[in-house]
Amino acid sequence: MNTPRSAALLAVALLVSTLLGSPGAQSPSASPTAAPPSTSTAAVTAERVDLDAIYRIKDEGLERSQVMDTLWYLTEVHGPRLTNSPNSRAAAAWAIQRMTEWGLTNPRLETWGPFGRGWANDKFTANVITPQPFPLLAFPRAWTPGTAGPVTADAMLAVVDRAEDFPKWQGKLKGKIVLAARATTVNPLFTATGRRYTDQELIDLQSQQVNANRGRGGAPANPPANPNFARERMQFYAREGVVAVLEPGNGRNDHGAVLVGGSNQNRDPKEPPTAAQVAVSSEQYNRLVRLLERNMPVSIELNIQNRFVDDTLDSFNVVAEIPGTDRADEVVMLGAHFDSWHAGTGATDNAAGSAAMMEAMRILKATGLRLRRTVRVALWTGEEQGFFGSRAYVKEHFADRDTMQLKPGHARLSGYFNLDNGTGAIRGVYLQGNEAIRPVFAAWMEPFRNLGMTMLTIRGTGGTDHLSFDDVGLPGFQFVQDPVEYLTYSHHTNMDVYDRIQAPDMMKNAVIIASFVYHAANRDALLPRKALPRPRPPQQAAPGAASPSPAPPR
Repeated sequence: MNTPRSAALLAVALLVSTLLGSPGAQSPSASPTAAPPSTSTAAVTAERVDLDAIYRIKDEGLERSQVMDTLWYLTEVHGPRLTNSPNSRAAAAWAIQRMTEWGLTNPRLETWGPFGRGWANDKFTANVITPQPFPLLAFPRAWTPGTAGPVTADAMLAVVDRAEDFPKWQGKLKGKIVLAARATTVNPLFTATGRRYTDQELIDLQSQQVNANRGRGGAPANPPANPNFARERMQFYAREGVVAVLEPGNGRNDHGAVLVGGSNQNRDPKEPPTAAQVAVSSEQYNRLVRLLERNMPVSIELNIQNRFVDDTLDSFNVVAEIPGTDRADEVVMLGAHFDSWHAGTGATDNAAGSAAMMEAMRILKATGLRLRRTVRVALWTGEEQGFFGSRAYVKEHFADRDTMQLKPGHARLSGYFNLDNGTGAIRGVYLQGNEAIRPVFAAWMEPFRNLGMTMLTIRGTGGTDHLSFDDVGLPGFQFVQDPVEYLTYSHHTNMDVYDRIQAPDMMKNAVIIASFVYHAANRDALLPRKALPRPRPPQQAAPGAASPSPAPPR
């Protein structure tokens, strides 16, 4: 909905794009194979901004927000949401019900797979018995088996660094609780863990990065000698009859934050079993190592009740829509990953993103704003294990990345917007090398400078679901967010809980996203695209990239 008031921003958009040093860009046609037309200053001035719509979006999103209520249900009621776990399915059922109540169209699960078996931890206790009793701050790694009830056993330090070490430990580990790593370094905290970008950091982030090694013909890093060694080691421990394997839960700042991921080795029910794995707080793990190194006997009581859920090996994405009007066959997408790790409740990563995207949809529906294109939200699972949900969706609806065979939907998707860097306020957008999109986003961003959104960076960022779209030549974008809790204290740790989320940031993020989606749905042309990537060579496997999603350089 464009009004005469929108014209007031046109000159500002031109000025912003000029200051940022990028030319204007005319959007290409709907055909994904069309070459980008020439750019001109006139293209910038044609980018319209609906200030009346932005007022209504801000009013709804800042005065009647439901984003923290949505976050509360996803985390404290249904979290954590490990992919294909009972919790993730209960959370998805709730999300579908909530979006139905908001009046969104056809909230549903879209199945993808196979992923592998589900997993849940029903009970866990860990206590050191000797030489001094104390409880361990520890968590089982996902997809590892448990113990047959409470077990008390002696601890043994048995570090296996390579396959050649296996004979050294054969016949010596049965019935033991194995410490599988040496003591780890615990660094002091000299600066605050949570922080926001400084003005200078935002300026620096806008510069284009250049890989000097490319210019010298640098070869890629050598792959590990045996990429399956971690799996073979855990299977070795299981064959030797160990009770459990303890490892340091190296947090980025430790101090009681235990970094807990999973073992993918037991997702396939036909795989040989591995031993139970437990991540222990770094400080306590080091204490146990030092005791054993001084030949002090250590006994530990464990009770690990894990279970596998094999009723289906498939997972799902949660999808819902607001239908468009005159261009309803064209689509604008927004999304975030729904799954999480299991030591906390998955708030920072990534209930924050899921709640913000659901709230953006609620705002658009509640305001009653007319949308020319259909707007579709997708909440992905399997992101933490390698973007599985979003990759499956893109392959099903848009294109096969390996062959670059395009589906009809490829020509009808305008763009995809992603949020996956925690609670931090949006400060800009990663353009993923798409120069033509800069003047468009510069115009849309201008009304949100008063909310702290001030920059566009030509850089790309990795480790999250927008790459599934970008990989097949579709406009896919991740917002630049303040780090706050991301890759600092709560990210992927037991501290990843509701209390770490900042309500003002969440409200602002949902408003900005709703506005960007609204304008993408209503502009005359689809968003500008980069050239299509080439098909992959037959021998090159699709690259895997699990979280943690890398943040920009600090």
